[in-house]
Amino acid sequence: MKKLDKLILGSFLGPFLLTFLVVDFILLIVNMLKYFDEIFGKGLGFLIYAELIGYFVISISPMALPLAMLLSSLMAFGNLGEHFELTAIKGSGISLTRAMRPIGIFAVGLTFLAFLSNNYLVPKVNLKTFSLLYDIRMKTPSLDIKEGVFYDGIPNFSIKVNKKLDEVRLKDILIYNHAEGQGNLNVTMADSGRMETFNNDNYMRLTLYAGQSYKESRSTRGITEAPVEFSRTEFKENIMVFDLAAFQLNRTPENQWSTNRAIKTIGEIRYGLDSIHLIVNDLKYQNFITAASIFPFFTKNKNLDPSPEILVEKARFDTLRRVRIIQEQALEDSIDSVNREILIDSSISKLPGAAVSEPAPVVAETEQKESAVSLRKKLEAKQFTPNDSSVSGQPKVDSLTTFVGNSLKVMRTQPLTTQEKELLDSMFYKRGYLSNALTLALNNSRNLKNSFDVKKSQVEGQLREFRRYEIAWYQKYSQAIACFVMFLIGAPLGAIIKKGGLGLPVLISILFFILFYMLTITGEKWAKEGVVDSFFGTIFSNLCLLPFGLFFLKQARKDARLFEPDFYDGLLKWLRKFVPSTRSI
Repeated sequence: MKKLDKLILGSFLGPFLLTFLVVDFILLIVNMLKYFDEIFGKGLGFLIYAELIGYFVISISPMALPLAMLLSSLMAFGNLGEHFELTAIKGSGISLTRAMRPIGIFAVGLTFLAFLSNNYLVPKVNLKTFSLLYDIRMKTPSLDIKEGVFYDGIPNFSIKVNKKLDEVRLKDILIYNHAEGQGNLNVTMADSGRMETFNNDNYMRLTLYAGQSYKESRSTRGITEAPVEFSRTEFKENIMVFDLAAFQLNRTPENQWSTNRAIKTIGEIRYGLDSIHLIVNDLKYQNFITAASIFPFFTKNKNLDPSPEILVEKARFDTLRRVRIIQEQALEDSIDSVNREILIDSSISKLPGAAVSEPAPVVAETEQKESAVSLRKKLEAKQFTPNDSSVSGQPKVDSLTTFVGNSLKVMRTQPLTTQEKELLDSMFYKRGYLSNALTLALNNSRNLKNSFDVKKSQVEGQLREFRRYEIAWYQKYSQAIACFVMFLIGAPLGAIIKKGGLGLPVLISILFFILFYMLTITGEKWAKEGVVDSFFGTIFSNLCLLPFGLFFLKQARKDARLFEPDFYDGLLKWLRKFVPSTRSI
């Protein structure tokens, strides 16, 4: 590595590490503030909070890296320009693009590492973050009994302490027991008491002194019944034990979050996309089947077939299902065979010298089943006419008779006569069958419309989820590419403004980052609503900022002074050439 590359890379790495930590800390505070009321004040240990903060730091790193790259590259080249080092580099015949090469190589490597982090590290961290954050939310706040206020944090109890001498000694205690769910009928009062936890804070012992307990039964049959039972008990010392299991942090199994998009890699997202596509195709196919079954009169001579695309996809998914079923069945058969061999081996070991033979009853039973099936098929396939000797004495008709199971089915082969048609028509027109048919058709139409509306909402919901999966897929690329785009903006811009430090570079970096964030949110919103393609909506921010980077690079190579008044005076003179009314000014 040449000395120039060491100089430029050394002036960049320090600001990059500093800005990355600062940006990560700022984004961490912003994320923690969203959950401040839900995670603090619950008596958790330092290690739990440290674990949660560590997860947040890693999960927000994809958003912190582009801003850190923008700010650090702008500061590095701004410092070089402010101390005339960049001028000396150009004066020695080295171009700006050559001077940017070491940081550009670093940006390319950072882009690749950011992609690997987004695809492998961040999903695992998000899984642990969701699980731990949910457990903290569900945890009951820490035991904090205040003076003069009823505390109902302990299930089935409401406790009021008028005065607390310290965290252990209490005065003037009132306790309502709601375990039976009958109201304030079980009351305990005490002059003083002591509150202590034991067994690793899993239980609390409340020792009461000089008090009374009142318990009354609830009336159930009205005012005519005998007075209900009422009991009063005085005590000098009474010990009550409360279970504090609700105050402990119970960890939820992480597999409950396995369906979230943020915890999936690209391969898992593609598998989820195939599953959603299968569901959507099945819903569309069921629409055609439902319509064909509701309107049998219209589809009797005209088939209501699904579109070829739906049929092709259904055939493909059916093939995949069959392959998976075969594989699962083969796996189960192999396991059963192994278990059977183990069982046989164990029986042989218990009975040494015994000969192993195939179980004859199983073979016999199998042969019996096969013979029964073949006999049934022969009976079902047997056809005869009523003129046969087996059914002699019956009138001769033009029909075919066959056995279906244990029943006899008659199939007519001749068309209806004129009298039979008139009889059927009279039944339809004179007995109200036509009006009933119209009512039935109207009801079928309404049912079909309602079914279509339900299926439409289901398809739209699945397609919206499909687009979100696609956005999560493309985000892993777009967030990594944003690091290189920010480098293209920051390095030339620093060479133009020639200002280092935390003044103007920070202001410009914040403006571009806000623009990047707004464009990202806008593009993803368009993609979620289906206004634009998911790929275009995800890379929309990078496409909008890339021209800025190329423009700044072109101006930096020409030593343009974009932030000096002379540049805008020249621009104004150039514009006057095209406006006739301003040529004389």
